[in-house]
Amino acid sequence: MANERARSLRKNQTDAERILWRALKGKQLDGCRFRRQHPIGPYIADFICLERKLVIELDGGQHGLPERVKHDAERDAWLEGRDYHVARFWNDEIYTNLDGVLDTVLELLQTGHEY
Repeated sequence: MANERARSLRKNQTDAERILWRALKGKQLDGCRFRRQHPIGPYIADFICLERKLVIELDGGQHGLPERVKHDAERDAWLEGRDYHVARFWNDEIYTNLDGVLDTVLELLQTGHEY
């Protein structure tokens, strides 16, 4: 079921996801391979580099709602408990500061998440 959901999410990307995917695919960032909408445990990561254990999440406005904040914190804790690092960016950051987002992701990849 998670694979079907992930497949559906890949087919119906948001504009922000589409923009970031163009910058991540094909090992363009530090030679790292990213996957999009990848199932991991009970969750689906927006983007993940399995080799470096880096998860990138893009958040729209709904993630500012109290129930979403709580859910995201639980999700991040679950992933971090399995040695993944979660980097969250607002969709607006993709539209207005893609280079800054990519610089941050590159730094996370190169420093082993000591950002």
